[in-house]
Amino acid sequence: MGSDSDLPVIEKAVKVLKELDIPFEGHIYSAHRTPEEARSFARAARSNGFGVIIAAAGMAAHLAGAIAANTTLPVIGIPCKGPALDGMDALLSTVQMPSGIPVATVGINNGANAALLAAEVLAVDDMELARKLEARRKADSEAVLKKDAGIMERL
Repeated sequence: MGSDSDLPVIEKAVKVLKELDIPFEGHIYSAHRTPEEARSFARAARSNGFGVIIAAAGMAAHLAGAIAANTTLPVIGIPCKGPALDGMDALLSTVQMPSGIPVATVGINNGANAALLAAEVLAVDDMELARKLEARRKADSEAVLKKDAGIMERL
């Protein structure tokens, strides 16, 4: 994350990663205040066993792009809501990457979807994880259908 103020968004991702038994690390690296540390982390990520990187940042939101510029691992950006433009500035900064340096971008503050997308990337070569994702989708579907059945009682 770019700042500790992004922690509530990252905690949503952490919850999903833990539910799926996906190991992770959490760090605060700023694209602007600690660029060398962010670069070193990104450059060493593959050799350190990472399969995908999630980067959350608000306002200028350059962290995901700075990370992506220094690794060929998939990078998923989470634009975080800031004080000025309700996160639209972060969304546009994260999604509008130049050709050749892609960043997958989820919705503003959507840490859970970032973790799920990371899991889907990792599940390409991990059938156990793929089964966990399928089970989660089935449980989510059943929860919606249960709510659907109960809505008629309320109406």
